[in-house]
Parts: sequence; C-alpha cells; structure tokens
Amino acid sequence: MAVSEQISDTLWNEFHTVVNMTSRELQEWLNVESAGEETEQLPDQSGKATGRRVLEILGKRRTDLTEDDVKVMQRVCEIVRSQRGPDMEPQAGGTGWRHGLMDIGHDPLKPV
Repeated sequence: MAVSEQISDTLWNEFHTVVNMTSRELQEWLNVESAGEETEQLPDQSGKATGRRVLEILGKRRTDLTEDDVKVMQRVCEIVRSQRGPDMEPQAGGTGWRHGLMDIGHDPLKPV
C-alpha cells in the first residue's frame, strides 16, 4: 500500500487546519527565531527540526508524503490538540507557549 493511501482524510484535513501559518509565514518565523545577535543560520537550516519538517510537508503533494511525514503530521496534530482544546478559538497565552506552537506552524492568535 502506498504511503498516500495510508493517510486518512481526517489526518490530512486536521494537519492542514492546525497548521494555520502559510509556508511563507512559517519560513519567516523560523528564520527570525534562529537569528541571533552574532550569527544567523542558513535559511534551510533555520528553526527547530519539526518546524522545518512541517515546512517540507506543506510543500509536498499528498502522493509524495513518506511514512516519516505521516508521523510528523500526527505529532503536530497531537501537540496542537493537547495545547489548544476542542474549540480552537484564537487566544492569547504566554509568549513561550505561543512561540512553541508557532515553531510547528500553528499561531494560536490566528483563526483556524
């Protein structure tokens, strides 16, 4: 069975709902997050590993996803669900909390 056949519509839709930042927004965020006073990482190496993986997944078609991509999608959905609750209404929180979610493509201040 192809990996694309293993991805349920539910996972595909949930991932693309909880990742409410565009590829461009996420790339810019990862670049800003990794920029330091003295150094700045290369654009393709900036940000946390999961955030870079989310960015890669956003650039893929469903038929091109790998098993590892599916695991990342599931993990991102689990993280957002556990930290946001069922209503997913825009909400403010602590800076660290918001930035942690933004690192994986979810801005809690944006509507989903």
